[in-house]
Parts: sequence; C-alpha cells; structure tokens
Amino acid sequence: MCCDFQSILPPSLSARPRRAAVQTRAAFTLIQVMMSLAIGSMVMTFAVPKVKQAEMHSRATIIAADLRTFATAFETYAQEKGNWPTEVEAGITPPEMTDRLNNTAWARITPIGGQYNWDSNQMHGGVRYRAAICVSETDIAPLPINEEMLTEIDKLMDDGNLNTGNVRIGVNYDLLFIVAP
Repeated sequence: MCCDFQSILPPSLSARPRRAAVQTRAAFTLIQVMMSLAIGSMVMTFAVPKVKQAEMHSRATIIAADLRTFATAFETYAQEKGNWPTEVEAGITPPEMTDRLNNTAWARITPIGGQYNWDSNQMHGGVRYRAAICVSETDIAPLPINEEMLTEIDKLMDDGNLNTGNVRIGVNYDLLFIVAP
C-alpha cells in the first residue's frame, strides 16, 4: 500500500515550493500620465480662446444694450423738450435726465472700463455731433484700448466698421455712439 503523504498534508507543510505572494498596486505609468497631460493641454488650447471670446461678446452685449437704452431716453427727452440735455463730465448724469436714467447704471464703470459720458454739440475727429454717448476714461475708471472689443460692439449695433455708421472711435480712442449727427 502506497501512500502519498503529500496529498494528505496541509498545504503549509507540503513539500511543493510556493511562490511568494506578489503585492500589486494600482498605479499609473509615466506614459499614461504624460498622455493625460498632453490631452489636457490640447483641450485647454481650444477651450481658453472660446471662453475669452464668449466673455468679450457678453461685455459687448451689455454695452450695446446700455447704449440703446440710454439713447432712447435722450431721444425721448429731445422730442418732448425740443433740445438736448446739457453737456456734463463722464460718469455724471445730466441734471435733465435724473428722472429718466438709472443713475447707478449711467455712473458705474462700464464692463469695458471707463464711464458713460453725454456729449452735446461736441467735436469728434473733426466732426461736430449734436448728440452722442461716449465711453470715456475717468480718474476712477481707466479705459484700455481694445479695438477688438470696440469692433465687437460695432458689429452688434451697427455695420462692424469703426470708421462709419453710428458707432465710431472718438477722441482718445473712446467708444462713440452717435445719437444725432
């Protein structure tokens, strides 16, 4: 009677050699990390300009809406009174318009910098306009020169050309919206 002792011994006493348990950890390889960074970089390359473009369009839309609202108030005043309100400094509401304009909206710093400025019978680029609204630099609100932003506003309100139409470049590269030529 032949007996196989190996088969009846517990596994720990078995004579078969055992392989040491290898601990495995979940980890990323260097190549996987580099690929992830490369893909993330490419996504950012496309996303950042789109976000900036959307932000610029949003600011231009706010300015365009403000200018249309303010122009309507000034035109209504001129129709009712037969003349335009008096000239004031940038950021100051013309006294005749305090009951017609939201003073907070008129006096605030605009989304592109500067403050709104009512121009009555003023010269811009050698041309005298009866009524215009500018976005002008003030002591509390610098106005950075950004032709791309001004062109975006012009596209929303006019013909997209800052040299023609009702939206133009005024004195000191201010945004000029001509209410009455």
